[in-house]
Amino acid sequence: MNLPTDHIRLLFGLKLRQLRIDRGLSVSELAQKASLSVSYVTEIEKGRKYPKADKISALANAMQVDYDTLVSLKLSKKLEPISDLLRSKFLTEIPLELFGIDPSDLLELLAEAPAKVSAMIRTFMDIALSYNMSVERLYLTMLRSYQEMHDNYFPDIEADADRFLTEFSPLTGLSSNPIVSETLLANLLKTRYDVRIEQFDPLANPELESLRSVYRPAHRTLHLNAGLSEEQRAFILAREVGFQFMNLKNRPYTYSWVEAESFEQMLNNYKASYFAGAILIRRDTLVAKLTELFAQESWSNDAFLQLITDFGATPERFFYRLSNVLPSHFGIDQLFFYRFNHTAGQTTFQLTKEMHLSRQQGPRGIVDEHFCRRWIAWTILQELQFLQQNKGFDRTLCRAQLSEYADSGHQYLIISVAHPFQPQVQQNMSVSMCFAVNDALKSKMKFLNSAKDITALHEIPFRIVNQTCERCGIFDCRERVAAPTVLQKKRQFAAVKKAMEALK
Repeated sequence: MNLPTDHIRLLFGLKLRQLRIDRGLSVSELAQKASLSVSYVTEIEKGRKYPKADKISALANAMQVDYDTLVSLKLSKKLEPISDLLRSKFLTEIPLELFGIDPSDLLELLAEAPAKVSAMIRTFMDIALSYNMSVERLYLTMLRSYQEMHDNYFPDIEADADRFLTEFSPLTGLSSNPIVSETLLANLLKTRYDVRIEQFDPLANPELESLRSVYRPAHRTLHLNAGLSEEQRAFILAREVGFQFMNLKNRPYTYSWVEAESFEQMLNNYKASYFAGAILIRRDTLVAKLTELFAQESWSNDAFLQLITDFGATPERFFYRLSNVLPSHFGIDQLFFYRFNHTAGQTTFQLTKEMHLSRQQGPRGIVDEHFCRRWIAWTILQELQFLQQNKGFDRTLCRAQLSEYADSGHQYLIISVAHPFQPQVQQNMSVSMCFAVNDALKSKMKFLNSAKDITALHEIPFRIVNQTCERCGIFDCRERVAAPTVLQKKRQFAAVKKAMEALK
């Protein structure tokens, strides 16, 4: 595998430093033996310079090793994790600049404290292996962190969306019609970008049933799953327009993912998806409608559902667009989003997506525990299942809840929407947006100020909740499905510490 020049310099510097320390030599002693300056040897060890052949021979002679040993890229066992990192795709494919990291600074950190950094890298690798973290999951985690760093709002993509709407408004009548339709997008792809659109039958192609679309670049053909809803088709077409309009070449060819070949590919997919949301749910129109909704004296589930319908969006896509607009235009940045899937008749719920712009609470970072069954994201799925089985209900359900976490006292307004996701297997989905209740939120949402005590709001139920059963001290909870083992261990440890203090 070919390595970038800066990585080769670093590996050579690490090897030189390692051999010098093993032989008990200081930098000045090595420099003197090799007839080189101290500053030059230091620059080599930090990976900033790679010596010429005569200098390598002098260094090898000074440490009594042969030339080939010194130039070999093989490191000792304790430094193998650094070697593995440099040989991996991580430093070459991850655009570290997105996270405010200068790659040269990272390489210098590796050179300054290689043993400690090596131990840290090994720890992260072991954690990844323990949780069976795939490359795709690593990329997704990094992408989510990137979104959270920027409050999930990217002015450059918003500007591209505005430019698109301005450019095509005279041709399509968009100035008088606020909705970018499926027909408009399909015609644009065919006439402007020479992309053919065809459908495939998931029943005739069961292997492709889980895919919503497949793009074949050699034939410039976008194949759509015939089982998609109108809203889903519109989003996929808008996403394809995003790839074409923003000229994103390195891209995935399926939706959903089959595999991620690089982080750039995943990032470009996110950009195209963001662009699609921005042209389908226009920022200015959304801000105006949200301002009107927040000014109401009382909360209305039906009014919120109607807002989603007005934009011709799926609940998930609408919530995602909210996460773009609320922090940037309303100053509401303490929020998080999550999605649960549930199959009728089962007692398990799968957390399938999450994004946090708030660091205070939520489901993140918890593995192999049972999330609190009092969350509206779960109770709405149970209600939907009951209505489907007993009332023939086949529509979308919206519920709101004010939740207070028992262990921290933090309060959240949670709006959850549940709907059939895969009716053929009786699977439903709930998507929820959670807002930290604080002065900023109350100043924007008038209906939160309609009672002196927020727990007394008549139109929004209030419940005490927690994170997981294993951590919860609400011992009379009827919804509990697991013993509070984590809490018990914590209390036992506190008791041991108290007893140890008493010995003094």
